[in-house]
Amino acid sequence: MTRIFNDPADFADEALAGFCDAHADLVRHVEGGAARRNRPATPKVAVITGGGSGHYPAFAGIIGPGFADAAVVGNIFTSSSAQQAYSVAKAAHSGAGVVFTYGNYAGDVMNFGMASERLNAEGIPTENVLVTDDIASATVEEAEKRRGIAGDFVVFKVMGAAAEAGLDLDSVVRLGRKANSLTKTIGTAFSGCTFPGAGQPLFSLPEGQMGLGLGIHGEPGLFDTELPSAVELGQELVRRVLAETPAGNTTRLAVILNGLGSTKHEELFVLWRTVAPLLREAGYTLVMPEVGELVTSLDMAGASLTLTWLDDELERYWTAPALTPAYRRGAVGVEASSSAADEAVQDAIATADYSSTAESRAYATQCLKALDTTAALLRVSEALLGDMDAIAGDGDHGRGMVRGSAAAYDAATLAFERGAGAGSLLAAGGDAWADKAGGTSGVLWGAGLRAFGERLGDSETPTPEVLAESVRAFTDRIGSLGKAGIGDKTMMDALLPFASSLEERVTAGTHPEQAWSAAAADATKAAASTAELRPLKGRARPLAEKSLGTPDPGATSLAMVFAAVGPHFTAVPVPAATNN
Repeated sequence: MTRIFNDPADFADEALAGFCDAHADLVRHVEGGAARRNRPATPKVAVITGGGSGHYPAFAGIIGPGFADAAVVGNIFTSSSAQQAYSVAKAAHSGAGVVFTYGNYAGDVMNFGMASERLNAEGIPTENVLVTDDIASATVEEAEKRRGIAGDFVVFKVMGAAAEAGLDLDSVVRLGRKANSLTKTIGTAFSGCTFPGAGQPLFSLPEGQMGLGLGIHGEPGLFDTELPSAVELGQELVRRVLAETPAGNTTRLAVILNGLGSTKHEELFVLWRTVAPLLREAGYTLVMPEVGELVTSLDMAGASLTLTWLDDELERYWTAPALTPAYRRGAVGVEASSSAADEAVQDAIATADYSSTAESRAYATQCLKALDTTAALLRVSEALLGDMDAIAGDGDHGRGMVRGSAAAYDAATLAFERGAGAGSLLAAGGDAWADKAGGTSGVLWGAGLRAFGERLGDSETPTPEVLAESVRAFTDRIGSLGKAGIGDKTMMDALLPFASSLEERVTAGTHPEQAWSAAAADATKAAASTAELRPLKGRARPLAEKSLGTPDPGATSLAMVFAAVGPHFTAVPVPAATNN
């Protein structure tokens, strides 16, 4: 259990600030994460790791010469936002391009992908390397769907060392993808982890049981089995990973026996006593093996075994020196920084020039009330949504929605004070939601709100038809990003029925308030029916069976919010003063 905290919502930010202060000789705090204290005097590829907090020493703990140039740091178990990734990349870029590397999770793929598009558009060559080492999360035939767990560490290390050696962007990316293709991991959990401020872990196991095939975001194992002896556990882990030995494999292995947060080193050493001889008996030479906590999951009790089949090229970079706050190997010469190295890179934020009509300003007050209502509703629903998400996910949906909605309301309030109309107000709120919430739901809600606002505009009070079109724009933007549809057990299972129902009733001439209310009832019913579905998208997909009987938290929260905001979006506003 996490016992040292102030406001649980600030835990990740405070932990990052404390980390940067404690290791100020090696890292500096930048907008969105952390970066090396000294930037290189000559250009080199910037290797940027990232994801949610709660995995220390991954990801910020491995910043330094021979390893990462920076880390993008999201909330606990939540992907960082596209804005965070962009800001960190700008801070770390030294002239030779950027490569984002991270585990294969939908929110990370979306956010780092969006940041990459923006950086490339600005002339900064940017690539992405996804880690897919978890053999339990998908079959060999669908290896591209596997999630990244402790194998992250090997891939990051190879890329960081290659960049330190002066290789160009294409070569660093090639080596990262090569390392990923030859890295396999299996893990097991003995107990769940507990969020700061939470009274109970995200999942629990019966006495004498373990969950095989865990995730590193607090997810339980894919199936529960009897807790074996250390010898039997070691045999099981080795057997499962060696079963995926790549074709044309070498006889040299990088090996990581990783603790998930509260498994003692002594326990890992007992397990290693079985693992190492089995690998050697299978004909392998173990190259600089690591036994300890490298990729954790808060205070989860568990362990994972990672193997990487090394050729000469990969071994060179796996064994290369590194100097970071949490990991040191060999002797590293620290290059002098450039004259501006210690200054954080800050983007100048242009002051928006809002222009809106009195009608739109009046409707903007209704939109602001809708966001306020949303934030209040999600605050009181945080525990409910988190518990639903913890059944087959990482339990962060409630907290992410609270952070996103609060940020959206604050940003929208500021935009309104500066003269924004309804459309610009919602767009500003959407951008803030995506930036502060992180995760898949954060980027989707943020993009959806921006699309809603863009269709709404700043010139008029929307007709029922325009309101329905704005909801459709919200729906289409989320659908295009998330690639999900009816039956995938996502928020789209509630959103698509809502949008269609509203359009049908508006077309039939139903009063807007009644049309919205009926559409919200349809969405609520559709969200409840997701309890019978198996998830086909997102982090819950590997734990599909466990999610049966529980509605999708994303669909549930969407239906709740849409039901609550209807009176504000459909009310006739009181005219406000014009701002031109």
